[in-house]
Amino acid sequence: MTTKTLASPGQAMRSTQTRPAKRRDLSGLSLCISPALMLIVWELCTRSGWVSPQLLPAPSSILMRVLELAGQADFWQNLGITVYRLISGLLIACVAGVALALIAQLTRWSSFLLDALIRLLAPIPKIALYPALILIMGFESSSKIALVVSDAIFPVLMASWVAAQTVDRKLIWSARAAGTSRSACLWKIILPAISPTVLAGVRVAGVIACVVVFLAEMIASTDGLGHMLTAAARSYRTIDMFVPLVWICVLGFALNLTIAALQRKVDHTN
Repeated sequence: MTTKTLASPGQAMRSTQTRPAKRRDLSGLSLCISPALMLIVWELCTRSGWVSPQLLPAPSSILMRVLELAGQADFWQNLGITVYRLISGLLIACVAGVALALIAQLTRWSSFLLDALIRLLAPIPKIALYPALILIMGFESSSKIALVVSDAIFPVLMASWVAAQTVDRKLIWSARAAGTSRSACLWKIILPAISPTVLAGVRVAGVIACVVVFLAEMIASTDGLGHMLTAAARSYRTIDMFVPLVWICVLGFALNLTIAALQRKVDHTN
């Protein structure tokens, strides 16, 4: 005769709580190990002479150059301009994307129209619109911000639209029957319900915004990180070409961590 030991509810709860923590630890460990291994291999290949330092500088040399340029005021001015364009374009895309998705839920025709616009405009490479934006808005930051908005809005718009369609209508009807105003329903029911999905779209939009603002500055700009890379390439300063790439990676990483932290906070709140 055999006996089975059943876990108590407390033990079962503790085991389920430790699994996500272990997964976070493993993901954080892999996040550190993978880039470190890549940098070590890169450094060894350059130092051993397998790759010419003129074509691919060693990571240690790039780091020294990053620190050197960090002491110059011109660099921080270019970095600040890129950050301004990136954040401005992303914020406008987020607000406009969520607003359009909510407006589309008002009537069936507005939802049908938004669906048609997404299918028509989303596949278009937005960088092809940049010459027209330059003609309309000039070479200043407005054309770069507009290009970021035109590309980053679609992940937010589609995520918001799908999330808004899944909101339980009975909750809204019950709140309205209890005398809750439309604005209160929006802020207390709809937005909290769609916020996790919307933030997932914002994370994708953040990656797109980093790429687009860098490309826009490379193509036609007299300032910003993209312009720094283009200027270095024209004078064949290979090591200086990697400095803007390092900083755009840092910006994207910081932006992604910020949105991920906001996602976790929203998930705990809901």
